[in-house]
Amino acid sequence: ELWLSLEEHQDALELIMSKYRKQMLQLLQGRKREGAEPVLTVHQASSLEIESQIDRICEMGEVMRKAIEVDDDQFFKVQEKLAQLELENKELRELLSISKESFEVGREDLPD
Repeated sequence: ELWLSLEEHQDALELIMSKYRKQMLQLLQGRKREGAEPVLTVHQASSLEIESQIDRICEMGEVMRKAIEVDDDQFFKVQEKLAQLELENKELRELLSISKESFEVGREDLPD
């Protein structure tokens, strides 16, 4: 009887320990989820914020690229206009020089 009682006691103890292990495993898994969820939520929020900032930086880069293109176009237009004005100035100086020479030659030909 003592031996049967001991076996029953061991079976009951194994059943209790089995249920205890199962509950502890569930509790630990629940805690892992709870512990991971806030970190995951913060990570996702941080990722979204970083993604948003990257998008804004790309937009700003595109605006800067467009501004550079416009500035370059304007610079080349100014350079072209400057070259055109320098050429016109040179031609006008030549005409003025020719006119002065012709006026001086005409003056020399006139009697005093």
